[in-house]
Amino acid sequence: MPSINEETLLLESRYVLGMRVDATSYEDATQRILAWSQKRESKCVCAANVHMTMETYDNVRFARIVNSADLVTPDGMPLVWALRYFGFKNVSRVYGPTLTLHVCKKAAMRGIPIALYGGTPESLASLVKFLEQHFPGIKIVCKISPPFRQLTFDEDATYTNQIIESGAQILFVGIGCPKQEFWIAEHKDRIPVVMLGVGAAFDFYSGRIKQAPSWMQEIGLEWLFRLLMEPKRLWKRYLKHNPRFIVFFLRQLLAQKPVW
Repeated sequence: MPSINEETLLLESRYVLGMRVDATSYEDATQRILAWSQKRESKCVCAANVHMTMETYDNVRFARIVNSADLVTPDGMPLVWALRYFGFKNVSRVYGPTLTLHVCKKAAMRGIPIALYGGTPESLASLVKFLEQHFPGIKIVCKISPPFRQLTFDEDATYTNQIIESGAQILFVGIGCPKQEFWIAEHKDRIPVVMLGVGAAFDFYSGRIKQAPSWMQEIGLEWLFRLLMEPKRLWKRYLKHNPRFIVFFLRQLLAQKPVW
């Protein structure tokens, strides 16, 4: 994989309801992540969808965290369509779970150690098994399943030290949006790794939740599939965020001219 020079690192972006979205790709994002990891830089990567967009719209602090991230990929198809409307005709989706596979594949090939933070002990064990089967030689040097509650100061310090001492250079964080982005922001510059908030990737690849068929993903209906899979957990999220996103983004479109 060729190295990235400073000129190549420049990315064009657009703002959707005040949230920055970068016009990147799987190849570009993977290259950046590996380049940062080899320099042992502390970086933040967000995979942005409608849910994240509306969380930033509702929370100024969260908006600052996402907009100051080192990379914000267009995880959801509505954001891909928005970027195309604003002039990036060839932009494609950079979906967090798929980006996870791209990064793991290259990390395994290059011997770059990774760490996992999230999930239950059982689902984390299944995720590790999946990654080791699909990417022979992958170095998973740290696996942490934090409790589903606010951590104590001592617990957080212990987990932080475990990650640092493991020698990991890439950390996948799967504790859900916006919790994972807040956690990453709080640990930025404390842990010298590239941190990716990948949420549902842990659930998908551990086998806990089925992934939407590709045709539903491509037409922007993954949310419907996930709602059918987890109605009790997700109905409030989609009822609250999806209709508001449509209304507020239409307002933005009316206020801005497209780039053809």
